[in-house]
Amino acid sequence: MHCPFCQHEDTRVIDSRVSEDGSTIRRRRECEHCGERFNTFETAELKLPAIVKSDGRREAFDERKLRVSFERALQKRPVSAEDIDGAVRAVIHALRLSGERELPSLRVGEFVMAELKKLDQVAYVRFASVYRKFEDVQAFREEIERLERDLPGLEGLQLPLLDGAPDKARK
Repeated sequence: MHCPFCQHEDTRVIDSRVSEDGSTIRRRRECEHCGERFNTFETAELKLPAIVKSDGRREAFDERKLRVSFERALQKRPVSAEDIDGAVRAVIHALRLSGERELPSLRVGEFVMAELKKLDQVAYVRFASVYRKFEDVQAFREEIERLERDLPGLEGLQLPLLDGAPDKARK
């Protein structure tokens, strides 16, 4: 590897460490010519499937877009950056496991919704409202009721999406 300071062609590795999640190796290097030290990071390059949009266009997968989707849905919600990172990694992992060369964007949206459902019910409903193009309040209510049926064990972990009197809310 070339030295970023003097451009000398030969550097040596002083130390190597694996990152906490095991996906990256950090190498501490020293230039044999000028003596400067610097870090490099090594990751496996794995090709992710192309994303097929609803209008038929194909795009390369963009992790930044995925992260922005999570951050928008989770805006002003009590979810840590580490949890968001974990959800992004989980979606990327699901994309890799699919083994497909191309995936419809709707499938990616389903992966995102599955992760949001685990993180935060409000963020899940926010994302679902855009993703499924809710037209009215009744669509929100149906999604919330479906969510509450699907996740009966989470009552104490998050605030209820609807107040305790569903009959009053429907009138």
